[in-house]
Amino acid sequence: MASVTLRNVYKRYGDIEVTRNVNLDIQDGEFVVFVGPSGCGKSTLLRMIAGLEDISDGDLYIGESRVNNLPPKEREVGMVFQSYALYPHMNVAENMAFGLKLAKVQKGEIDRRVNDAAHLLQLDPLLERKPKDLSGGQRQRVAIGRTIVREPEVFLFDEPLSNLDASLRVQMRIEISSLHKRLGATMIYVTHDQVEAMTMADTIVALDHGSIAQVGKPLELYHYPATRFVAGFIGSPKMNFVACKAVKVSSQEVTVSLPGATQLTLPVNGTDVTEGDMLTLGIRPEHFCTEEDCELSMAGEVTVVERLGYQTLVHMTVEGVDDILTMRTDGGNPVQEGDTVTLGIRANRCHLFRGDGNACPRLYKEPCVDL
Repeated sequence: MASVTLRNVYKRYGDIEVTRNVNLDIQDGEFVVFVGPSGCGKSTLLRMIAGLEDISDGDLYIGESRVNNLPPKEREVGMVFQSYALYPHMNVAENMAFGLKLAKVQKGEIDRRVNDAAHLLQLDPLLERKPKDLSGGQRQRVAIGRTIVREPEVFLFDEPLSNLDASLRVQMRIEISSLHKRLGATMIYVTHDQVEAMTMADTIVALDHGSIAQVGKPLELYHYPATRFVAGFIGSPKMNFVACKAVKVSSQEVTVSLPGATQLTLPVNGTDVTEGDMLTLGIRPEHFCTEEDCELSMAGEVTVVERLGYQTLVHMTVEGVDDILTMRTDGGNPVQEGDTVTLGIRANRCHLFRGDGNACPRLYKEPCVDL
């Protein structure tokens, strides 16, 4: 297996920059997920690593070798696409072996690799079946097996679960994570689904308009987002945002005024904040509290209630707040549309973002979070 290193990587189509100044170190054996909305450049970045797109500027290393000018077949990478792209006239074994036959690998070696991959992916009973006789999850396992038999140094996954239904996506997430543990391989996985990113990744790379917004462990991005973009993208439902104004600033705390002439002092580093700055307060739906010892409370009128069994999502309007606020509560909460609900806020569970979108670093350490 091998590490992957990107240094000052750009991709341009004419005057349009799709990715810009990407610097990233992916360790040998690491599972890294590129995540972001459509058009953020994550698939383009993956295709540059694969050699399917040229690099406009910068350097790409796989292991110790600079591979900018190497064709895909010489890069020792294997790619699993969103589309299964299986040959309908070939059975499972033939689909998995086809690339090796083109590479003129000896038949005995082909049989060994196919059988090993089939056993690893629990495809042994399906080797004689045609793709039309397989479920979506089985077809995706065949596509992964076709990559495994090549024995690449780096595995690349380009939104491989997008064509599956919800239950199969959960199953395949578990299978791909288990496969990574068994192979110990370097894997780079692209998705727009933040749940896939949070549950599968050793490291998440959040991309925003072609640039890296933040790199870190899943819980690091969840508890300590570096930008408002990351805060809003990681977490489901997304973080609530409320406009506020700085009224008192120090390196250890920032006091802000909120709608309703209320104030809240947050344990954040205010070094880059000036009194009078317009800021954004962020709080996750699950961090609203109902206890009486909260530092601040706001009254909201319930507009929509989503009952999901194990949880209830309560959407409400608050006077002076432009956006709908969402609170996550337990599944048995009897709240109804039209009710007035008190939203309690604890300062140490809040986030604060400057006008440029960057976060004021939180000084509160989340308990039991190993970062």
